[in-house]
Amino acid sequence: MTASFHDRVAAELGDIEAQGLTKPERVIASRQGPVITVGGRQVLNFCANNYLGLAGDERVVQAGIRAQEGWGAGTASVRFICGTLEIHKQLEQAIAGYLGFEDAILFAAAFDANGGIFEPLFGAEDAIVSDSLNHASIIDGVRLCKAKRYRFANSDMADLEAQLKQARADGARDIVIATDGAFSMDGYIAKLKDIRALADRYDALIMVDDCHATGFLGPQGRGSYAHHGVKVDFVTGTFGKALGGAMGGFICATTPVVQLLKQRARPYLFSNALSPAVCGSSLEAIRIAGGEEGDRLREQLFANAARFRAAMAGAGFNLLPGEHPIIPVMLGDAKLAQDMAARMLELGVYVIGFSFPVVPRGQARIRTQMSAAHTFDQIDQAVAAFTQAGKELGVI
Repeated sequence: MTASFHDRVAAELGDIEAQGLTKPERVIASRQGPVITVGGRQVLNFCANNYLGLAGDERVVQAGIRAQEGWGAGTASVRFICGTLEIHKQLEQAIAGYLGFEDAILFAAAFDANGGIFEPLFGAEDAIVSDSLNHASIIDGVRLCKAKRYRFANSDMADLEAQLKQARADGARDIVIATDGAFSMDGYIAKLKDIRALADRYDALIMVDDCHATGFLGPQGRGSYAHHGVKVDFVTGTFGKALGGAMGGFICATTPVVQLLKQRARPYLFSNALSPAVCGSSLEAIRIAGGEEGDRLREQLFANAARFRAAMAGAGFNLLPGEHPIIPVMLGDAKLAQDMAARMLELGVYVIGFSFPVVPRGQARIRTQMSAAHTFDQIDQAVAAFTQAGKELGVI
C-alpha cells in the first residue's frame, strides 16, 4: 500500500474523531443479558436487541450446543452444493409456521435477506416504493435491483399514495411497497393498516422487514403485520434479536417465491449455510416465543418500556414518542451523545451514542432498548444514572 493511501485513511479517521463521530468498541466479557461484564466490572445493559431476554437463556444455549454436537461446526459449503442439513429445513418450517407463511428461506444474516429479496423477484419493468427511513440493508437491496425506485417520507401515507400513483402512471408491471415493520433508530411502528389499504387500491405487494418486531409485537409475537391485523406478501427477519440473539436471517413468503429465491438469490447461493448451533438456538427461541411463556415475556417487556419511558419523560429528557421497546433519548449533538454514553458507563449503565451516518446529522441520540429480562429495580437505577449524567452535562 502507498503512503498516500495510509495518509488519507489517517486523515479520515482524524476527521471522524474531530466531529465526535468515533464509535468506540467496548469488549463484553460475559453472556448477553440485563447485566454484563465490561472493563472488569458488572454494568446494567440497556442497548441490546435482546427483547425477550433469550440471548443468554440456558435453554437456548444448550439447544445450540446439542445442535453443534449432532451436526458439527458447519457445512463447509453453500446450501445448494452440499450444505443443506435437516436442521436447516426444520428451522425454515418452524419460522414459516410461527409467522403464518407457507415457506421460508434462511440466510447467514438479515442484511443478506434484504440484499437478496428484490433482484430475483423484480426487474426493470417493476417498481419498488420504499420508506425513507428504511434500514440500510433494504436500501442496498433496492440498489442491486433494476426495478424503478420511488421513495416516500417516513410513514407519510399521502406521499406513499402519490408515489404509487406515479409508479402506475409510469407503467410499472408489479409494484412492491418496502418498509421496516419497526424503525430501528426511532422505535416507530409502520402504519401497516394504511399501507395495506393503499396496496389493495393500487394492486401492490408489501414487503416488511420485521427484525425489530418478530418475537414480541402482535399476538404470539408474530410481528408488526400481526400487531395491525393485516397480511403482507414478504417478511424478512432475523434470529439475531428477540429469537435467540445469535445471527442469521430469513425471508417468509409463498412456496413458489421461496423456490425462486433459492434458485436466484445471490447471498443464498454464494454464502455458507447457517451454522447448526445458530439453528438449534433459534428453534428453541421460537418454541419459547410462540408459547405461554412468550406471552409473559412480552407483557413484562412492554411493562418495562412503559416504566422507563414515563420516568425518563418525568426527569425532563426529550424522547421520541411511541410504544416500542426502543426508546431514543434525543441529544442532537454527536459529541454530547458520546460523552453521555461514556459518563453512563462510569455510572454503571452500558448504553451507546448514535450519530451520523447511523442517524441523520443533528439527530444524535442514545438509543435505549428494554428487555423482558430487566427488573423494575434495574430500570429505576438506569433512570437515576441518566438523570445524574444529564444534569452534569446540561441535558436536563
